[in-house]
Amino acid sequence: MGTDKPPAPRGRVRDFGVGVGYLKPGPQNAITDVAGVRVGHSTVWREEPCIRTGVTAIWPHEGNPFRERVYAATSVFNGYGILTSDLVVEEWGMLGSPIILCDTRHVGVCYEAAVSYMSRLDDAVGVDDVLMPVVAECDDGYLNDNRVLGLRDKDVHQALEEATSGPVGEGAVGAGTGTQQFDFKGGIGTASRVIEIGGREYTIGVLLNTNYGSRHQLQIAGTPVGMTLHRGMPQEHREGSCIGVVATDLPLHPRQLKRLARRVDAGLIRTGSVGNDGSGEIFIAFTTAHRVPRRTTSGTLNIDVLVEGQFWTHGSPMDLVFEAVTEATEEAALNALFQADTVWGRDGHVLEGFPIDEGVRALTATGRS
Repeated sequence: MGTDKPPAPRGRVRDFGVGVGYLKPGPQNAITDVAGVRVGHSTVWREEPCIRTGVTAIWPHEGNPFRERVYAATSVFNGYGILTSDLVVEEWGMLGSPIILCDTRHVGVCYEAAVSYMSRLDDAVGVDDVLMPVVAECDDGYLNDNRVLGLRDKDVHQALEEATSGPVGEGAVGAGTGTQQFDFKGGIGTASRVIEIGGREYTIGVLLNTNYGSRHQLQIAGTPVGMTLHRGMPQEHREGSCIGVVATDLPLHPRQLKRLARRVDAGLIRTGSVGNDGSGEIFIAFTTAHRVPRRTTSGTLNIDVLVEGQFWTHGSPMDLVFEAVTEATEEAALNALFQADTVWGRDGHVLEGFPIDEGVRALTATGRS
């Protein structure tokens, strides 16, 4: 039977002795390890009608992104989904708003709420320039009643207002409240990696809203765990996107950031994803290394960028960057899977939590944990 509140998180993948990759995580092993990045959630859980949805907000830095934009780029693994303002990001190579994650039904609500919030924050919004916020969606309609309006402006404003640079809630929280993952309960997951280039440390963080994959595809540490887990299948298979956000303090230009965003594909593939036809795998990457003001006295802006295009036979620092994105993505996806417990939703639908003990035993039998 259902409960009157979202399930508590159960623990991250490392808590159960399962390691991912070899690069060093940041202190919180979260996207918020990138200095200035803040994340907030608003979870909406109601009965009659059955609402299992929410909002997750990511601020790219501690200031006002409408005034001080950051370089950004997008990438698409499979395109059955929506990320608003993707054309603006691609044309200008900049992000000028917080990033809002939500369900498909409420893209319009979140877009309007982001505009109203930023209008109160900055009088220039709608006067000197329009705000075109980034809103990305996953369909949570298997558990959430898409026929009614479940989110309000206040829910979006709450996620924006309560965003912090501390630990990030994972599992069935915020935009991940009603999502699925490999026919189990999915949700929000995050991870980070710290790398050294030229004697200096840089951080790469990834946050995912997981809503992708079929049971038999699931792999953990290279083991096809999903092939052995047959119990708890939902009444019907329902997928609906994986949104990925990559943040870093590496000095990169937009073309380089597109290459980073594209490596989220590799991390998801390690968990078994093939980019199913009905799933929108859509990613955005940004760097906090540069803040692009609306104007400068000279009309120019000096920036540093990571050197690329070296003699490939001599090795490239971009290889390490790509590996960091891939590892952080893989771990973020597994954190979402492990953290999210069983959720009951509309019409008696249920998504069971991944059976952690059984899954870890399967890894132990192959020597992978």
